Amino acid sequence: MRITIKDLAEYCGVSSGTVDRALNNRPGIKLKTKQKVLEAAAKLNYRPDFTARSLVKGKTMTLGIVLFDLYNRSFAQLLNAVELKAKEYGYFIYVALTNKDPDNEKQCIEYLANHKVDGMILFTVHQGEEFEHYLESFSFPIITIFNFLSERWQYIGIHERGAMKDVALFIADKGYTQITYICPPLSFQGKRNIFTQEERLKGLMEGLSERGIDHVMVIKQNDYLDVLDGLVFKDGDMAIVCSCDLYALEVMNHFKEKKIKIPEDVGLMGFDNIDVLKYISPKLTTVEYPVEEIGKMAVESLIHKIEDGKFNTCSPMSLDFKIIEGESI
Repeated sequence: MRITIKDLAEYCGVSSGTVDRALNNRPGIKLKTKQKVLEAAAKLNYRPDFTARSLVKGKTMTLGIVLFDLYNRSFAQLLNAVELKAKEYGYFIYVALTNKDPDNEKQCIEYLANHKVDGMILFTVHQGEEFEHYLESFSFPIITIFNFLSERWQYIGIHERGAMKDVALFIADKGYTQITYICPPLSFQGKRNIFTQEERLKGLMEGLSERGIDHVMVIKQNDYLDVLDGLVFKDGDMAIVCSCDLYALEVMNHFKEKKIKIPEDVGLMGFDNIDVLKYISPKLTTVEYPVEEIGKMAVESLIHKIEDGKFNTCSPMSLDFKIIEGESI
């Protein structure tokens, strides 16, 4: 049988309001009385009724987050930051993974809506007016991250184009004259929201154009390692740029098997600066951006909207980035 606040109040000989103040650490209660209530709650194995609490408060104290997957360590780092920050405010997290599938994404959103989340953080593959109207049908606030929808939506990300333009200039200034860019998500161009990848490609091409480099190969296939097997690496004049560190690590491992040396035979660069890079040799040159800060800011702004009626960040919000020089370029 579930122990209620009323049961605790009768057991302790106090009012239900006093019990509520003790359990929720509110003022207006003597320390001795508070300790008595908390000890009784532990002894009687009291568990709060979140359904009843949500009816009273009009909130479930839960947030939803929709991500592609957790294979990319940057997503895992983001999720960890979101969960920790949410707990600071007394909120819990529902996680839904879409595997970049548009239909699955809508199912994830519906799942979170059915669980009455108070707000949602969304990394979407959808775009367009129809989808935005769909999102507007929900009563909770939504913050988008990385893949931009429109000015109508609160957004937190980085200046993707500027980051990859800096990469292009950095590589060109190192003396590389041939560039191969690996980005399989570009195969979905025109079919899904791949804002981050489109912006990175634009930035790369802008930077290389400024340096007069026109020997650029863009690999959009998932079998990019097979494509690399058809290339000839000599004199160290080619650099391979990957749209994320995960692809770069796959390339590095493949080249080790093929006895192709980095950076002597070919340069290699990633993007994300995921936490596992500290275990990799040679140290990968990459782009670092505050992925954990993005998660924390999304939670803070979302909760500010839920509790105070407005977001506490301007929209869109683009955070800074920097190139981390390793040993692969």
